[in-house]
Amino acid sequence: MQEIRLYNTLHRTLETFEPLDPEQVVMYVCGPTVYDDPHLGHARAAVVFDVLFRLLRRVYGDHAVRYIRNYTDVDDKIIARANERGVAIEAITRQYIAAYEEAVDALGCLRPTVSPRVTEVMERITDWIQQLIDAGAAYEAGGCVFFDVSAFPEYGKLSNRTADDLVTTQRIEPDPRKRSPLDFALWKEARPGEPEWPSPWGPGRPGWHIECTVMATVYGRETLDIHGGGLDLIFPHHENEIAQCEAVTHHTFARYWVHNGFVRINAEKMSKSLGNFFTVGDLLSRWPAQTLRYFLLSAHYRSPLDFHPGGLVESTKALFRLYGAAALIDRLQTAPDAERTTKQTHRLAELERIAKQSIETFDAALRDDLNTARALGAVFETVREVNRRAALLTDPLPTAQAELVERLQFLLARLRDDLALCTGSAADFFAEWNQLATAALGLDPDEINRQIAERTAARQQRDWARSDDIRDALASSGVLLEDSPDGTIWRVDPEYVAGRD
Repeated sequence: MQEIRLYNTLHRTLETFEPLDPEQVVMYVCGPTVYDDPHLGHARAAVVFDVLFRLLRRVYGDHAVRYIRNYTDVDDKIIARANERGVAIEAITRQYIAAYEEAVDALGCLRPTVSPRVTEVMERITDWIQQLIDAGAAYEAGGCVFFDVSAFPEYGKLSNRTADDLVTTQRIEPDPRKRSPLDFALWKEARPGEPEWPSPWGPGRPGWHIECTVMATVYGRETLDIHGGGLDLIFPHHENEIAQCEAVTHHTFARYWVHNGFVRINAEKMSKSLGNFFTVGDLLSRWPAQTLRYFLLSAHYRSPLDFHPGGLVESTKALFRLYGAAALIDRLQTAPDAERTTKQTHRLAELERIAKQSIETFDAALRDDLNTARALGAVFETVREVNRRAALLTDPLPTAQAELVERLQFLLARLRDDLALCTGSAADFFAEWNQLATAALGLDPDEINRQIAERTAARQQRDWARSDDIRDALASSGVLLEDSPDGTIWRVDPEYVAGRD
């Protein structure tokens, strides 16, 4: 079994992944706080850990990997949104959980093994807090319970900061009841107009950090193989999760900590608090889901990803090439009596060599800290050669070239299974693109087809001037034509759609 290497934030180094139990690999990823529509930053995290989930399933088996991604369905922001609308928080969380699941489903993400919610584990949360108090790692004060950071000497090991550094460099929530500025809330006393649950310290609700610790251990185990999330969660969220768990269990909470980089706009992190975000739903109203997924995979997951319309243009054009090659590969077949010249046979043998190398590079790239950018580059090495040799691949290949067919189809299967790209037919993708693009540009597909029919009639009559005029008029609107033996097809130029964003 070839090894997987992951960058472990805990040790700041690439490490070979070795699960505690290869028959039960456990990965927990912090999911969204559901008070608004998901944005592209949420989508990146979902897609990154979907790729890791797929790779782990391929290596260890579909049923050997347990992927937990939670929903935070109790939070100040959720309560504020519910109060604004005059509805129960359940109405808010139900709406935005559905919106999130619709978005990540559209992006081709597999559903996690389990998606717990905070409100489902309230009793387990209060039990865990009581264990922390009993262990001398937490204290009650005025109806609240706080974690005592001084009781956990390793605090700061994930963020690589000392307690003194954290006090001076991090934004700390003030509260006169805390013994130390770094202490954080495990249980918050009830306030008027807010939902509450019973506890030994009075009615209230849990702090954010304790929620994930409990869900990870309840639905996973005391020591996770992988804990994931965005870079912004390293401190305080993940740092606090470690302290809360290990102060009770005295075991390592997570062996590998994996964090994806930010999506940025104008060099700033995309976030709702900054108001510089694009919702997934808004983007999917103008661009195919495959375009967004390709864009999110086009950079290494730990690198910042700069969002701009040009990135979506390039992603769409890349998919045009991928789908074109995929359609050709899907049709490949062999025949015993198919003949090729010596030169053609040599070119097919060269294509087979390139495909073999692409498969090896693709797999090695994913195993090397999920290097999706390099994996896609390997695929395009073969795609370029397939498109160059298209004329050789349109007729049945000699039976002797069966291995070439198998390699090309295997590479395409890897693209579909491991990266969830080119999962549908080329015809469906191009149809979806044209539908979205014409709607974005205010074009009428029926009128485009009418003009193409008029151009076809002009060509049949050898009225080349009229044919060129129609082509030029459509091109000026962003509609590109491609003539083939099967007729004329059209596609909207992605550059024109980007110009409207």
